[in-house]
Amino acid sequence: MPSIASITAATLLLVGSCQAHFLLLSPSPAGTFDEDSESSAPCGGVTPSFSSDNITDFAVGGDAIATQLGHPQANFLYRFTTEESADGNWTQAYPIVQQSGLKFFCIPDVTVDESYVGQTAVLSVVADAPDGLLYQCAVVKFVSGVNSNLPSSCTNTSGVTGSFMTDDKLTALVDTTTSSNSSDTATGTSSSTPSSTSNAAPSQFGGSIDGLVSLVTLGVMAAIGAGLIM
Repeated sequence: MPSIASITAATLLLVGSCQAHFLLLSPSPAGTFDEDSESSAPCGGVTPSFSSDNITDFAVGGDAIATQLGHPQANFLYRFTTEESADGNWTQAYPIVQQSGLKFFCIPDVTVDESYVGQTAVLSVVADAPDGLLYQCAVVKFVSGVNSNLPSSCTNTSGVTGSFMTDDKLTALVDTTTSSNSSDTATGTSSSTPSSTSNAAPSQFGGSIDGLVSLVTLGVMAAIGAGLIM
């Protein structure tokens, strides 16, 4: 019979693996998410395609980038390139942000120079996380104006905060730096009901992390109970 300690250790390992990495929620990510390949540059094992991937309009006057983080803390780089191969010519679209707290975070006002209007590009979000650099990409078309109809995924989990941060590993991944919306604190989107934001956007982990933790905990309790009966 396995010991309670070994069951608990296995449970913590499973929960930890489910909480790892991050998801790009908006714009719509290119390809199919593969957690095992997320550390592969430049797009987490995905090859972007301007012809077959879903192309999301991105307003150069201000638009949203929304993510879901499975670590307590990570630094995020927001960049783009008009090269379909995503091999280089990366332009930084927003200052590097450190997210503190699990789950949902959104920057609602990322801007791009108007000279890009009409062009298709690969938008990339790179996380410097405890398990290394992680990559996700989306294919976007830059359009004029400001997006006044932000996606439902643009929300912040209660207690999640963001602040501007320097990160040499992330800075090394861009060729051009912009000064879009720079200030001392990155607050993300403002929400009138922040306490409810943890369920405001769909989880692509196959259900919320909290729900998975609860299921695993029940499984451990059942296993322990069975061990005591035997």
